[in-house]
Amino acid sequence: MKILKQNSGVIRPILTGTLGGIVLASTFIMGFVVRGYFPEPVQGVTVALDESGYPLVDEVQGILDRIYLREQPDYVTRQYGAVRGLLTTLDDPNTFFIEPPVAQSEAHVLAGTYGGIGVLVNRNEAGEFIIYPIEDSPAAEAGILDGAILLEINGNPVTLETPPDAVDQLMRGEVIDDNGVELTIEQDGEELTLYIVFDVINIPSVVWRVLEEDNRIGYVQILRFTSRTPEELQTGLTELNEANIEALVIDMRNNSGGLLSESIDVANEFVDNGVIIYEVTQSDEHTFNADQGGLAAELPLVVLVNGGTASAAELVSGAIRDNERGILIGQATFGKGTVQQIFTLSDGSSIHVTSAEWLTPNRTPIASVGLIPDIEMIPDANGRDVEIGEAIRYLQQQLETE
Repeated sequence: MKILKQNSGVIRPILTGTLGGIVLASTFIMGFVVRGYFPEPVQGVTVALDESGYPLVDEVQGILDRIYLREQPDYVTRQYGAVRGLLTTLDDPNTFFIEPPVAQSEAHVLAGTYGGIGVLVNRNEAGEFIIYPIEDSPAAEAGILDGAILLEINGNPVTLETPPDAVDQLMRGEVIDDNGVELTIEQDGEELTLYIVFDVINIPSVVWRVLEEDNRIGYVQILRFTSRTPEELQTGLTELNEANIEALVIDMRNNSGGLLSESIDVANEFVDNGVIIYEVTQSDEHTFNADQGGLAAELPLVVLVNGGTASAAELVSGAIRDNERGILIGQATFGKGTVQQIFTLSDGSSIHVTSAEWLTPNRTPIASVGLIPDIEMIPDANGRDVEIGEAIRYLQQQLETE
């Protein structure tokens, strides 16, 4: 028994060491075995990353093709994801990627015309899609009223999960034969199902009228800057001048911008001399000067702005104020003082790329700062338009001192 005890004391560390060696050896063996299932690291990666192209993307795709457990998204979806990821590294919210259907829709909006039924779509606080037909559009002729609730498109319910872009896109299409869309809506407490044929829709970008409060004052609302805006503005200003207005309210609240050259043309109608804007690019600076002979270049002006006034609308607002043509009333503007060029890619998708920054005539930057109104106002809690009331009072004082 003694001998056995002594031997067991000797044998235990031997067995322990042996087992440890086996485990260690197995670990190394497994290391080599497992590594055999994976691709070897690419040698000279640092050099490859300094070259043109994206070798790591191809390398990752190769790994996915060999070992990824589940089904991969289709090739186009993966490409779009890679493009979005690349643009995200720029940390510029105004440089982004747009898929083909939305890119086509955006191009139509900027052109001021598209094929569809002619409705504007908003979403209320409950998440419902509310539609507003454009005047004389197929939707209006079909009897759809402002504020109708959209329930279904082509028999498919629209829900909280339905993307707004998809809703808008489904109500557009080619103007051929009887091509159209079936809508189920709720209005006046009644549910209706209508088939509406597509037609060419001209999107209004400018509306105007003589103010009832004072027929000496004209009102022009610029909703957006499209290719049609300068012509529409000239028509509006001509009619207002024929009505013998003596002052003008320019409403650019919630105008998110649009085309650069058209915004320059719009500013020319209000500014007769001086700089409209400075454009700073990667390697140069361009100065855009006003032309003489604008249709409203002599009228006292007020510009209404708010947090939705952005981009080209800020450009025009800054040009009017810095040239002492009028004041701004409302709330601070959005602060998008950069220029994006739109590039259409080979499959119809597009990218917006920031290529320049704007400075007002006083060389004030707009980007991330915005414009602070000369008269700041808090929006009325009950929805009354207190800004236009203030604009009327200001212009009446200007007219009395002339």
